[in-house]
Amino acid sequence: MTRPGPTLVEPSQLNHGLVIAGHGRHVWVETPDGRKVICHPRGKKSQTVVGDRVLWQSTQDEGTIEKVLPRKNLLYRQDEIRTKSFASNLDQVVILLGAEPEFSESQLARALIAAEAEKIRPIIVLNKRDLAPLFERAWLRLAPYRPMGYTVLATAFKPRNPEDGSETDTGSKPEPTDNAQLASALEGKINLILGPSGAGKSTLINRWIPDAQVLTQEISSALNSGKHTTTSTTLYWMDAGKTTALIDSPGFQEFGLNHIGPMQLAQLMPDIAAHATDCKFYNCSHLHEPGCGVISTMQATTGPAEISASRYKIYSDLFAELSQTRY
Repeated sequence: MTRPGPTLVEPSQLNHGLVIAGHGRHVWVETPDGRKVICHPRGKKSQTVVGDRVLWQSTQDEGTIEKVLPRKNLLYRQDEIRTKSFASNLDQVVILLGAEPEFSESQLARALIAAEAEKIRPIIVLNKRDLAPLFERAWLRLAPYRPMGYTVLATAFKPRNPEDGSETDTGSKPEPTDNAQLASALEGKINLILGPSGAGKSTLINRWIPDAQVLTQEISSALNSGKHTTTSTTLYWMDAGKTTALIDSPGFQEFGLNHIGPMQLAQLMPDIAAHATDCKFYNCSHLHEPGCGVISTMQATTGPAEISASRYKIYSDLFAELSQTRY
């Protein structure tokens, strides 16, 4: 006897929605009219991430994800053990660094490479400008990134006193244009806020989304994620018209790029790519070959350095790392 197959639902009978939060196999889907519905995947494993446009079917007071609509991009990291997706359908990734703790230039480069691979515009933001001496040192370390074409901005978001809402005083006052420049850069875009723990992501989110903590608690309760809320990713709208969004993601200490081949690497690093076409050999690794445009640029003794020593070391270390993962 042949068993009947699953009942197929016509796409016209399904609901459209946007995934705005997730924890484990459960996601919170926002409908076009602003309702929020808990949805579960069809099957054992969830394939949805925050930012996904989905088709879902109502099941009493919850829903089931029936289809993830085509994505324009997906930002993720991958190491030898697992793949971690951040969000999809992004216009921009904001890589937020802090004047303290001292940021890792290798982690910054990895985040930039992942964004370049998905053709997502990255901007670099150095937070805690009010910590003047530390900020100046960190700002100088970012000097090579501006000639590459990256937007590099400064901010100073101070935590608010929970008792009266006033800013805590941590030093000198920030420039009044700093935060305004960032606000302008975010406007009209779906923005992922990405960065290491301690950079100030939560402070930034809470400054522009006053109800973020309330929303997070609501999501936590709805998804039954409890104390693990900080490990989830959440999308917040900055405006009533829902044209500008901030996506808060967990901080990271490692950023694997195992999904990128070593021979792709040069084209994803603008300073290296600018000289990679001047090489004698088409399959140049830019590590040891004669007639390499990248190496000759590194060895030039006149004029300003077009490829910093630290950036070239990051390239060579990553090339070796990504070559090992394929054998």
